[in-house]
Amino acid sequence: MVDSDRTCPECQAGLEQFCSNPTYTYNFPDKHLGGVTYGGYSDSIVVDERFVLRVPSNLDHAGAAPLLCAGITTYSPVRHWGVTKGKKVGVAGLGGLGHMGVKFAHALGTQVVVFTTSPKKKQDALRLGADEVVISRNADEMQKHAGSFDFILDAVSADHEISAYIHLPRRDGNITLVGAPEKPLAVSAFGLIMGRRSLSGSPIGGMAETQEMLAFCGQRNITTDVEVIPIQKVNEAYERLLKSDVKYRFSIDMASLTSE
Repeated sequence: MVDSDRTCPECQAGLEQFCSNPTYTYNFPDKHLGGVTYGGYSDSIVVDERFVLRVPSNLDHAGAAPLLCAGITTYSPVRHWGVTKGKKVGVAGLGGLGHMGVKFAHALGTQVVVFTTSPKKKQDALRLGADEVVISRNADEMQKHAGSFDFILDAVSADHEISAYIHLPRRDGNITLVGAPEKPLAVSAFGLIMGRRSLSGSPIGGMAETQEMLAFCGQRNITTDVEVIPIQKVNEAYERLLKSDVKYRFSIDMASLTSE
C-alpha cells in the first residue's frame, strides 16, 4: 500500500492493511494526482513519510523488493500466531509465498514441514530450510502428522482439499490462508470443533510490522529468491508465471526502460 485514510480505528492501531479506504500500490485510484498507481512498473513514486520503508543496506535490492509483498504476507501471520523457537510449523505450497514462509519459519528456529503435491520440489524445500517434506496426496504421510502442528501456513493459490489439513494442527492450533484460491474451500466443521482448531486468513501487514520484517530480514540476510528480468520480457515472464515456471519471484530491472 502507499496510503490509507490514517484516521480509522485500524490505522490508529497501526493496522493500515485493514483500512477500509486504502490506496494500494498497483492499479488503484490515486487520491492526490488522479489516475491510478503503477506499482512495480513505476520508475519513481512519491508517498507520505508514514509509508516510507527503510531497506537494510546489506540486502540485495532485487531480492528485497518482493519482501514488501510475499515477505510481509507470510511474516505477518507467523508473528500474529506466535510462531517461535521450538514450535512445529507446516507450509503448504512451495511457491512465491510458500518459499518465504519456509525461510521465516526456519529463521525463527521452528521445526518446518513443507507440504507439496510435487516430489520434484523436495530438494528445493530442504535447501530453503525445511526439515521434512510431505507429499500431500499421500494420505498415510499426512496421517503421520495428525494433531502435531502449532501452526500451518496455507500458501496454495490453486483449488485444493483444505480438509486434508484440518486434522493436522494440535489442540488450539491454527491454519492461516494466504494463497487465496479462486473457489470456496470445503471445510470439515468437526475437524475444527474437536480440536478447537481455527482456520483464518491474513493479508499483508501494517507499516510498523513491515518495517519490523525488513529489519528481521536484514539481521538474518533473508531475501526472496528472484529472477531479474528486463521490462521488455514482462509478457514472457507473465506466461511463465501462469505455468509456475519461476523460482520464486520475478523482479523487473527498471533501468531496462532506458536501454531501448
